[in-house]
This record gives sequence, C-alpha cells and structure tokens, in this order.
Amino acid sequence: MKQTEAHLPLIDFIEYGEEEMLERAQNNYQEVKRRHSIRQFSDRAVPQAIIEQCIRAAATAPSGANHQPWHFVAISDPEVKAQIRHEAEALERSFYEGRAGEEWLDALKPLGTDANKSYLERAPWLIAVFSQKRGGIENDGSKINYYVHESVGIATGFLLQALHHAGLGTLTHTPKPMSFLSKVCGRDNDVDRPYMLIVVGYPDQGATIPEHATKKKALAEIATFN
Repeated sequence: MKQTEAHLPLIDFIEYGEEEMLERAQNNYQEVKRRHSIRQFSDRAVPQAIIEQCIRAAATAPSGANHQPWHFVAISDPEVKAQIRHEAEALERSFYEGRAGEEWLDALKPLGTDANKSYLERAPWLIAVFSQKRGGIENDGSKINYYVHESVGIATGFLLQALHHAGLGTLTHTPKPMSFLSKVCGRDNDVDRPYMLIVVGYPDQGATIPEHATKKKALAEIATFN
C-alpha cells in the first residue's frame, strides 16, 4: 500500500482579478528593469538586518526535493573583504592578460571592465553563494542533493531581486576559479562549492552604468507563444 505523505492546505495563495494581475505584472517589470549591475559603490553602511531579510527571501526558492542546497556567507569585515579582493584581482589579472581568450575579451570591451576590483573592499557587503552537492533536508551530509545548479541559480535570482526591492545596488562577480572563497569564508570545499559572489551596497555618487548593458532583447526574440 502506497504511503501518503503529509500535506498541508494551501492557505496563503492570493488570487487577483485579471486587471489587477496585469497591473501588478507591469509594476513588477517597471521595478525590476531599474536593477542594474553597478561597479561604483558607496562605503555607506547597510544594516545587517536588511541583508538577513533578503537572504530569508532567497531561501524560499524552490529546490530539488526541497533539499535547499545552498549556503550564503554575508561578509562585512574589512579584512576579509580585502583578502577576497587580493585573491580575486590576482585571478582577474591573468584573465585580462590573455587567459580569457580574444573573443571573450572582445565581448567585455563595451562594459569597460578590467582587473581592478576595488568595489570588493568599498561596498559594505559581499555575499558569497555556495552550492552543496550533499546535505539533504536535515543538512547532515547524509543525502545527495538534486538539481543543485538549477536550485542555487533560482535562489540567487531571488536574492538579487530581494536586494533590489529593498533599495540596494548589486553586482554579480564570478572570478575563475573561485575555490579561494571556500578558504577565505571558512567553508569546506568538499561540501560547499563557490557559486557566485554578490557585491551589495548603495551606488556611489556619480555612479554610471554601461550603455551596452541597457540593451535588452525584444520579447519576440526571447519568447515564443504557441
């Protein structure tokens, strides 16, 4: 006989009329299109409580078998941020000196990026996102996690949206390889694999964004309706 797992009634879903649904969708689009990757951050402090709430929002993301295969390390310690900058810039220098390849470097030229990552020290918060191949719902390492890359990607998207909604600027940073983050953040690299580094804070006065980054593909290019 098949065992029936416990289920709870869905009591917190809110249904809206179609006109309100469209308005909410339009408002969300207008808000999220204001999110930009910025590279000039103010050193103005951001309360930890805000970061905590945004990470809570990220942790509501769906995941394979609900194993929640992620860990977030929120860093505000100046010494740790300096160490991360030192390690990241060493990798970035080799990247821009040719390791990336000509085609990749050409694709980056419109963004105006280089090996200087001073924002890693100046921004008030860095959030290192880690993925976990094992852990399970009890997070005891006894079970395999499923759809890890997809699950952590969704949670990272939730986190970026939450930080933007709270009124903060963000930048995703992925130095390769990122294994140094495990050591700097005190994580076991056999358990927690660095997935992404998110820079968080207020935009600096006079902050700019590359014009190239504002060019988004039209709906007809990215979606098909059958």
